[in-house]
Amino acid sequence: MKLYSRIALLFAACLFSHTMVCAQNLNTKTSDSNSDLLQVSRKKIDSLDKKLMEIIGERERVVKEIGIYKAKHHIPALQADRFKQVLEKSIAAGAKEGLSATFITEMMNAIHKESLRIEEEIKSEFK
Repeated sequence: MKLYSRIALLFAACLFSHTMVCAQNLNTKTSDSNSDLLQVSRKKIDSLDKKLMEIIGERERVVKEIGIYKAKHHIPALQADRFKQVLEKSIAAGAKEGLSATFITEMMNAIHKESLRIEEEIKSEFK
């Protein structure tokens, strides 16, 4: 093989090798970039979840105040009409955020169940 052909083959091999390394680096950088984005997004979700728990905790502290009032005044924990109002307002607010009525209903039912548990616990302490 002539020297020129060998140099051309060597150059082609080096070019191919360099291209493959660049492609791998690009994929790694894209992968790293996507991974970084994923990690940042997950940290945002963790922070928001923490805030949700803080807000729900604050809500339940108000429920305790209401539970004490209801226990002192012999008012039943369950106030179906009030819960219906809360649920309707929550569904409307959730819709503005793109959340389904089904999800909001399930979430508010879970929160209401916990609220009733707290109020019943307080009521039993007043007996």
